[in-house]
Amino acid sequence: MGIERRHRAFAVAPLALALLAATGCESAPDATPKPSARRTASVAPASVARVCAAPAAGPAKAPTGAVTVDPAVLGDLAAKTESNPPHTTFWLRPGRHLLEPDRYAQVIPKEGNTYLGAPGAVLDGRKTNQYAFGGTARGVTIGHLTVQGFVAPHDEGVVNHDMADGWVIEHAKIQYNSGAGLMAGARQRVRASCLRGNGQYGMNAYKTGDSIRSLLVEGNEIVGNNTDDWERRRPGCGCTGGVKFWAVDGADVRGNWVHDNRGAGLWADNNNNDFLVENNVLEANDGAALMYETSYNAIIRNNMIRRNNWVEGRSGAERGDSFPFAAVYVSESGGEPRIPARTDKIEIYRNVLKDNWSGITLWENADRYCNSPANTSTGYCTLLVKDTGRCARPAIAVAPLYADCRWKTQRVDIRGNRFALDTSVVECAAQCGRMAVLSNYGTYPDWSPYKGKRVAEAITLKQGNRWHDNVYRGPWSFVTDDQSRTLDFAQWQGTPYRQDAGSTLDPRDGG
Repeated sequence: MGIERRHRAFAVAPLALALLAATGCESAPDATPKPSARRTASVAPASVARVCAAPAAGPAKAPTGAVTVDPAVLGDLAAKTESNPPHTTFWLRPGRHLLEPDRYAQVIPKEGNTYLGAPGAVLDGRKTNQYAFGGTARGVTIGHLTVQGFVAPHDEGVVNHDMADGWVIEHAKIQYNSGAGLMAGARQRVRASCLRGNGQYGMNAYKTGDSIRSLLVEGNEIVGNNTDDWERRRPGCGCTGGVKFWAVDGADVRGNWVHDNRGAGLWADNNNNDFLVENNVLEANDGAALMYETSYNAIIRNNMIRRNNWVEGRSGAERGDSFPFAAVYVSESGGEPRIPARTDKIEIYRNVLKDNWSGITLWENADRYCNSPANTSTGYCTLLVKDTGRCARPAIAVAPLYADCRWKTQRVDIRGNRFALDTSVVECAAQCGRMAVLSNYGTYPDWSPYKGKRVAEAITLKQGNRWHDNVYRGPWSFVTDDQSRTLDFAQWQGTPYRQDAGSTLDPRDGG
C-alpha cells in the first residue's frame, strides 16, 4: 500500500505557546525502543493524556447483564461470543486471557457487542494467534482491555482485522503486536487508547474498497511503532509509522500524543480528503511528524511539532542528499474546491514547530501523475479522474486532463505559525533549517506533457502556495524551484516569490 515519497524513490496560538512551556512525566520506561542515541526521552505536556503509563481503569465488577469471561478457561472469550446473541456485553476478569493455540483462532464479534476489561485484563496472542478481533459485525466496542502479543502479517491488523464499520476502541492498550495494532472501518472512533510498540503501524486506516468515512482519532498515545523497521526490510515501501491513512474521506485527528515512532508520526497517503489535524503533540518521530501525500483539503492547526525527522533528515544529509526533509511534508497534495470538504485549501496555521530537522516542504513530483510509471499507487487516479485510461496521450496534454490527471500541490496556506530552531539542540551544521516549495525536472515517460521546468514553475509561482504572517527564530533558509536554489529571507520575500509577507525572522538560535 505504501508509495514512494520523492522523485528518486520520493501570530502564535495560545495553546501552542502553553505546550512549549509545559512539562510532565515521562512515558513508561518500556514505552518505546529509542532508535537514536541522540534523542532525549519524550516528555508529555500537561495537556496530553499519558494513556500508556496511566490508562483509565476498567470496571472492577461485571456490569449488570454482562457475560463474565474467565481467564482460566482457554478460549473462553471466543466461545462465549459465539454462544451469545448480538448486542451482548462481555466483562473480562483480571488476568491473562488466551485463545485456542491456532494461528487463525480469534474472536468474531456479533453486531453491537461490547468487550470491557477489568483492571489487569489482558488478551494475549502469545506470538501464536494472528488476530484478536475480526469479522464484519458493525458497532462493536472494545474498552479498558490490553491486547498484545499477536502476529498479524504485514499490512494486516490485530483489532478489527476485517475493517468493519462503526467500531469504538477506547481506553484500550494495543501493544507489542506484529503488523498493525488496529485496522479501521467507516465511522470508527479511537479514543484515549495506547497504540504502542507494534511491528508496523499503531493503526492502519485502510479498508478494502476505500470506503472509510468519518474517522475519529482522539486523545490517544501513539508511540514506538514500526519496531520491525519495514522501510529497511522493504526499501521504498512507504509502509511505516504511527498511523497510516489511505483513501479516508473525513478524519478528525485531535489531542493525540504521537511520539518516538520509527518513520513518520502521521501519514495520510493516497486520495485522502477533508482532514482536521488539531491540538496534537507530534514529537521525536524518526521521520516527518506529518505527511500529507497525493491527497486533498486539510486543516492543520494548533499542534506542537518538535524534534521530528532527526534520524531521516540527518541520514539524508550524511549521504549527501540535498532534499529538504521536513517536519511537515506536503507531497502532491492541495486544496481542491471541486471536492467537498470543510475547506478548499490545505490550511496550516497556529502551529509551533520547534527544533525539527526542517520546517515545511511543499513538493510535487513532475513525473508522478495518473497513468505514469512514476505513480507508485498502482491503479489509482486522482479524485477528479476515476478512469486511469483517460490520462494518456493525446488527451492528457490539453484541458481539462492536463490539470486533472495530476495530484497538485496547490492552494496551501501557511500562516500564523512559529518556527524555532536551535542548531545546538538538533546538532546540525547545515540543511536542517529549511522551508521549501519545489519540484524536480520532468523527464519521463516520453509522452509526458510535464517535462522540463513546467511543474517546478507552477508549484513555486502559479498554484497559490503562500507563507505569510509567520514568526521565525533561528538560521532559516528557503528552497524554491528545485533542490539547487536556496534563498535568504530577503530573497524569499522579494520578487518573484513574494513569500512570507508580514512575517519576521530573528536569525539567532532560539526557542
